[in-house]
Amino acid sequence: MARHGQTAYNAEGRFQGTLDVPLDDVGLAQAHALAEVAAGHGIVALWCSPLLRARQTADVVGAALGLEPRADARFAEHDTGTWTDRLKAEVEAEDPELWAAYLRGGEDWSFPGGEGFEDFQERVVDGLVAMTQAKELPALVVCHRGVIRAAQAHSHIRGLDTFHEWPVPNGALIPL
Repeated sequence: MARHGQTAYNAEGRFQGTLDVPLDDVGLAQAHALAEVAAGHGIVALWCSPLLRARQTADVVGAALGLEPRADARFAEHDTGTWTDRLKAEVEAEDPELWAAYLRGGEDWSFPGGEGFEDFQERVVDGLVAMTQAKELPALVVCHRGVIRAAQAHSHIRGLDTFHEWPVPNGALIPL
């Protein structure tokens, strides 16, 4: 799995959720660096989130690998509900208890007016199962930090309680 390159929202510490936010110049450079790293992994299939930042990254990687990215909505980022387009620092200052609950994660967490972690993880795992059943491996999924964290938490004994423990920098290749 790989996280998309940086956007202005990432740099600002702002929730993007399902907004179509483009890569910034740093993000484009990260996409090219990711393509170089991915080239050494024998990847035969490329999947991506349909959101712009992931599609842009996947297009750069795909061009380097000679692969056409396959967009799959199951690899889209969380619907962050009423937190979408807001600075994380604002959300934390406005409601420290709710912010602490978000950081604790767990299967019961849901973004206010948005998607819950358990449903989100189920969606991501369904996408990964479909990808592996396509029998074109190794495959790469260009997606989002939340998607990668949900996949990692799925394989961990503590599950979604570990959601925020997984570091996933922009442009990083994260093996599962």
